[in-house]
Amino acid sequence: MTTQLLNLWRRFTRRSTEVEKAPLLSIPAQTPSTVIEPMEIAPNDPLLAYVQNVAGVVEVDQLQLDSPALRELKQANIQLVAPLVSQGQLIGLLNLGPRLSDQEYSSDDRRLLNNLAAQAAPAVRVAQLVYQQQVETRQRERMEQELRVARIVQETLLPRELPALLGWQVATYWQPAQAIGGDFYDFIALPDGRLGIVIADVTDKGVPAALVMASTRSMLRGAIERYTAPGEVLKRVNNLLCPEIPPKMFVTCLYAIFNPDTGHFWFANAGHNLPGQRTKEGVIELRARGMPLGLLPDMNYEEVETTLAPGDSILLYSDGLVEAHNAAREMFGFPRLRHLLAINGQLDLPPRTLERLKTAVAETTMNAIEHGNGFQADLMAEIQVLTSAQALIVRITDQGGGKMIPDVQTPNLQAKLDGLQSPRGWGLFLIKNMVDEMHISSDDQYHTVELVFHL
Repeated sequence: MTTQLLNLWRRFTRRSTEVEKAPLLSIPAQTPSTVIEPMEIAPNDPLLAYVQNVAGVVEVDQLQLDSPALRELKQANIQLVAPLVSQGQLIGLLNLGPRLSDQEYSSDDRRLLNNLAAQAAPAVRVAQLVYQQQVETRQRERMEQELRVARIVQETLLPRELPALLGWQVATYWQPAQAIGGDFYDFIALPDGRLGIVIADVTDKGVPAALVMASTRSMLRGAIERYTAPGEVLKRVNNLLCPEIPPKMFVTCLYAIFNPDTGHFWFANAGHNLPGQRTKEGVIELRARGMPLGLLPDMNYEEVETTLAPGDSILLYSDGLVEAHNAAREMFGFPRLRHLLAINGQLDLPPRTLERLKTAVAETTMNAIEHGNGFQADLMAEIQVLTSAQALIVRITDQGGGKMIPDVQTPNLQAKLDGLQSPRGWGLFLIKNMVDEMHISSDDQYHTVELVFHL
């Protein structure tokens, strides 16, 4: 029996991923050093239901069930089956063939087999769980490596520098999610000082999406060299992608040509998020119809033109912006995005007020990161902007609650020059003098500094 039990342990340890299928292990008594390959029983096999509801050893010859597993046991000359049960769950069967002496199994044999099964079941279950954990760890490590590779691919293909356009400001922000996707953007210098602008999003995650992203970027750049119109560029790339793209994947993409001399913005859209143009009159959604790239060949792409006047701006974005969730699991959404675009266009702050705003918010945010969050990368500093016809309010919140923010004091310049005070400590004083009102609040978890500008 001892040799058979050790063989059982090794076999179940090696096959612990098959727990749900209840593997059967046959160990013939005539050859105690030999282990027969485990059997796999279908979840709906009647034998499983039977042994789950009986207590103790089962005599195979006495069973009359329409069971493929039972027939296989009888063909293997198995005489006794002892269920291995751990915490009420059937995790396997201990199977014995005829005794070496050709005698019948005695009641003592059955009692010993029951005891062995009761003691072996928990140990086998632990071995299964350990092995399953090892498998999951390896899978998680492979996934993390895949995400690292995908992120490297993405970062390598993104523009290293923003285009410098006289009289225009260009800003980009790229923040990958935990599961790396295929979002990317690109700038291509065109003849006559024009600028090609691409923003796209590949479905799926990880390395497959990163590879499709790299291929799409190359196809776009090649098509842009051959074709002038944005719609023709997307049509060419779509026809190249369709026969090559993996199943159930596609690419949403917007390609635009911008003329900084005139403000002319000419684009075609392959199923991407609609750009928003902010004007003095309000926010306009720019609509151009077209199927995502890689779904159907020979698609045509509508082209739309607009002109940016002084003070206008255009926002291009991927769905990660509107699908972002806050701590309360509320989605950012399109209505909130349009609302913020409209508000941003209505402020029209004087240059001096805008510079004070930038300096005060930057200094307060750095204080939140340094003194509140202690430069911990996993702690976020939240910035909230509220506006009305009377005031602009900016709230900066860090996660350094429990520590009091010192009262604002006028620095003693001479004491600082004489080395009697730290050269630091100007921050709150400067911030307070740059805004119309400053309010500080704290609790056990957060600090919040509220900056108020009267409009």
